[in-house]
Amino acid sequence: MSETLVAVEAAGADASAPAAPGARRFWRRLRAQRAALVAASVVALLVLIALAAPLLTALEGQDPTTYHPDLVASARGGVPVGPLGGIGADHWLGVEPQTGRDLFARLVYGARVSLGVALAATVLQVGIGIAVGVTAALGSRWVDQLLSRATDVIVAMPLMIMALALLAIVPAGFPRTVLVTLVIGLIGWGNTAKIVRAQTLTLKGLDHVAAARLSGWNSLQVARRELLPGLAAPVITYAALLVPTNISVEAALSFLGVGVKPPTPSWGQMLTAADVWYQAAPQYLLLPAGALFVTVLALTVLGDGVRTALDPRAASRLRVGTGRGDAGRTGKETTA
Repeated sequence: MSETLVAVEAAGADASAPAAPGARRFWRRLRAQRAALVAASVVALLVLIALAAPLLTALEGQDPTTYHPDLVASARGGVPVGPLGGIGADHWLGVEPQTGRDLFARLVYGARVSLGVALAATVLQVGIGIAVGVTAALGSRWVDQLLSRATDVIVAMPLMIMALALLAIVPAGFPRTVLVTLVIGLIGWGNTAKIVRAQTLTLKGLDHVAAARLSGWNSLQVARRELLPGLAAPVITYAALLVPTNISVEAALSFLGVGVKPPTPSWGQMLTAADVWYQAAPQYLLLPAGALFVTVLALTVLGDGVRTALDPRAASRLRVGTGRGDAGRTGKETTA
């Protein structure tokens, strides 16, 4: 789903309806979506693998940084020795060309970097977006204009170009994982702020919010007690869709050589090194590419499932004009 559609749905929701269903109702709706459950299982498995990376590599008896020059054929340019890229009891997914580093170890440790950067950047984007959006909606006309124009500037910035520029000028000694997280988070909060501002303006017109303001509560109290619960559904929905986007951005930055630096493993970094080995050692390219594809697909499907569970009216709007909706209306008319 595009960012624009999410913003329109958030701003156009019925103000008289609850902003988010109860926890039980949400879980019941989410469980009713098989695709979302499968995606949630895949995401949970990926997170578990990332957290258990030291244990898994210890079971294999390898680590992500040790070189094994005896496992590559230097006479053939560094191609792994043995079938299927050196897969065996000691190296479950084979070894890396030229260096002989264990691919399984680098893949599971790379999941830590890719998922960790994406989740941390999403938290930063959501935090800044909520602060800016709520302040703009509750502030004076001048505050709203100033923050809205600043948000427009952030949204208009090309994320990849700005990230490339910032990452290129930062000293090499700065922790690269932290730097990539900060760059993605500090440049990508604009759309979250727009969604929060639009929803906050809608919630401001509700009776209970107006009563809270008239009772003497300050803006901070109104936001914390009355507005944030109503913002939960659109913010959680958009955050779920931000995570796969941030994973792709981190992988792209690493692929371009300005993201996470060796020897720290990253899926994007592995793809960068694998682009010349797709014929001699195809598993070196297919493994990180497949991991990225599965992760982004699972998070996207899960995000869509969360959106539908929090706002089932969105699913009804998406069915308008489809065969199911038309067939249902036709059947009712015939019965009548």
